Amino acid sequence: MTKSDKFRNDIAQGNTFKGDYITLGAAMLEGETMTNAYVNVPLKTMNRHGLIAGATGTGKTKTLQVLAENLSEKGVPVLLMDIKGDLSGLAKASPGHPKIDERHEKIGLPFEPKEFPVEVLTLSEQDGVRLRATISEFGPVLISRILDVTETQAGIISVIFKYCDDNKLPLLDLKDFKKILQYSTGEGKKEFQEAYGRISTASTGAILRKLIELEQQGGDLFFGETSFDTQDLLRVDKNGRGYINIIRLTDIQDKPKLFSTFMLSLLAEIYSTFPEQGDSGRPELIMFIDEAHLIFNEASDALLNQIESIVKLIRSKGVGLYFVTQNPTDVPEAVLGQLGLKVQHALRAFTAKDRKAIKLTAQNYPDTEYYDTADVLTSLGIGEALVSALDEKGKPTPLAATMMRAPMSRMDILTESELGSLLAASKLARKYNEEIDRNSAYEMLNKKIEQAEAEEAKQKAKEEQEALKKAESKRRTSSSRRRSTRQNPIVKVLSSPTVIRSVLGILTKMLK
Repeated sequence: MTKSDKFRNDIAQGNTFKGDYITLGAAMLEGETMTNAYVNVPLKTMNRHGLIAGATGTGKTKTLQVLAENLSEKGVPVLLMDIKGDLSGLAKASPGHPKIDERHEKIGLPFEPKEFPVEVLTLSEQDGVRLRATISEFGPVLISRILDVTETQAGIISVIFKYCDDNKLPLLDLKDFKKILQYSTGEGKKEFQEAYGRISTASTGAILRKLIELEQQGGDLFFGETSFDTQDLLRVDKNGRGYINIIRLTDIQDKPKLFSTFMLSLLAEIYSTFPEQGDSGRPELIMFIDEAHLIFNEASDALLNQIESIVKLIRSKGVGLYFVTQNPTDVPEAVLGQLGLKVQHALRAFTAKDRKAIKLTAQNYPDTEYYDTADVLTSLGIGEALVSALDEKGKPTPLAATMMRAPMSRMDILTESELGSLLAASKLARKYNEEIDRNSAYEMLNKKIEQAEAEEAKQKAKEEQEALKKAESKRRTSSSRRRSTRQNPIVKVLSSPTVIRSVLGILTKMLK
């Protein structure tokens, strides 16, 4: 048996599964594509997470597109983070191209242009289905980790949430949270101190500054109602194809805190609401996180620990996370160790540091007699990748340099009119795009403060009125006393010594 025949046989055995699977392309040996030597990924293990890595321009985004399309066809819903803004074309069929036909002829797969059911979501003011969550849904622990506060400040946040629960004050948006923080050391200082102990103004000030930082990155748009129901990510269309949910994040690169906040919120909500799936044979939802370094580079240690914990646990809910980034070292080792599928496009070695990174990357793949993995990593062409997956028993499939199949949908963005038509037909847009600002902590506390101020003003006016009455009564009493002790002028004259002597003198003469 020749080396080529042995290679083809090994690839065929390692990529044959009992259950359903996705075909990524055909294996390559010594630069030649082995037609019909398909490289497959079993659906059963796609909730074991994955990585799509490679230098700029090597085809990572198209690989993501291919995976999303094939998952949708198998009835698996998908969530994509579209940071570069080039994935909306999934909603339209590919126009085709001779180079695509040539590629698929080498692979041995027919090419069939298709469009897919797509929902466009947004975190910001861009057009799309609005994604929101309330402060209450985050809870004190997640809020503390997102804001990266001290232990003392985290305790104050817990007290704030407890007070709002005890007094039935809904915490919905950032203005609610800011208002209760100010209230705790202002008008409500005495109330808080009696119930929960003294709260430091320095600590609440520090929390408030962190909230303002989050607000400036767009947190005021994210926190509020109507909260997005993660069950809406699991929809399938009338043909049984899973919806591809695309989150537009082209304006999020300078807002890493908001991106991390959203990702943690989404993962935590999915983990808490999705049922345990067990060994079902197919994933419930697959999430692709493009430019994954945006999550990890700017995240605090507490936030990283939370993300790593969820990554380890969420696969039991049937959810697979796929990180798309330029270099595998962008992803923490604790997360890398959880990944099943690895699609590694070409890496470029321009510096000693690059060469070292390539050697480290090569060590993450199964040993093979057919390749020098480090050499292959630098010689792959556009649309070619090293692929290693897990078979149905959880063992790595044979490492294969793969000619990747082309996307069936358009490899370009939607026009403004096409996007407008897509959103006009969206049921989710009608459900979530109405802005609601119902009576919550901000309004309730303002009313409480106004009532307290009105009561205080009324009491003060009453006290002033009573003080005036007392003063008037005192004045009248004093005046009366002065009048009663003052002698009548006529009486004064008649009783004077001169008048008395004159009267006595007259009487004496009369008597004589």
